[in-house]
Amino acid sequence: MTDSVRLSKHLIDLIGCSRREAQLYIEGGWVLVNGAIIDEPQFPITDQQVELRPNAVAEPLPPITLLLNQPWMPNATFDQELALLTPETRWKEDPCDMLQLKGHFARLNSELPLQSKATGLQVYTQDWRTLRKLTDDRTRLEQEYVVQVKGEVSPQKLKRLAHAQMIKGVGLPGCKASMQNEENIRMVLKDPSEGVIERLCASIDLEVIAMKRIRIGAMSMSKLPLGQWRYCLPSQKF
Repeated sequence: MTDSVRLSKHLIDLIGCSRREAQLYIEGGWVLVNGAIIDEPQFPITDQQVELRPNAVAEPLPPITLLLNQPWMPNATFDQELALLTPETRWKEDPCDMLQLKGHFARLNSELPLQSKATGLQVYTQDWRTLRKLTDDRTRLEQEYVVQVKGEVSPQKLKRLAHAQMIKGVGLPGCKASMQNEENIRMVLKDPSEGVIERLCASIDLEVIAMKRIRIGAMSMSKLPLGQWRYCLPSQKF
């Protein structure tokens, strides 16, 4: 049997690059093994054909941001949430044609958690600029939820939510609320604290059945299916 060697070592011997360059070429998706992109430096090579794609550059991967339509995950840890981001759960209609690489699932951070009973838009990013935007501007960024409620919904009731109020000694923020239909309302808040949507609805005699976050700032979830993710386009900003 032929002993195997790491893909990175084989590439070094093949093209005479440094160890660091070999790693960057491979992790950047520039290396083909029998015609298929392999982005694992430790991948074992025996007698396969290895080649470098045209215009290859030995540069670190640019940081990316992923958008997930997160299902309800009670008491989930961050690692359990990250486990939803797999090659299989990428949206087939993702408008971004970016090559999917293993490096895109490493060193992800998240801010602006969902309400504990909610599904919907969640953001995971490697980009410090995006993370800083979500962190520093969280009190100014609007978050929009579609809330399914039980009870009588009317425009008059929803108007009462526009201004901050005290209910039984608890301060509630003002929010924009509009009627979507007889069972669903849209609520727009800035940096909502845990449980505040339920308390706001209770203040106008509505019981929350379910809720879904559909927008953060200028970033909309749009048609992204539940449990699937897509890349954030470079042109999209929060």
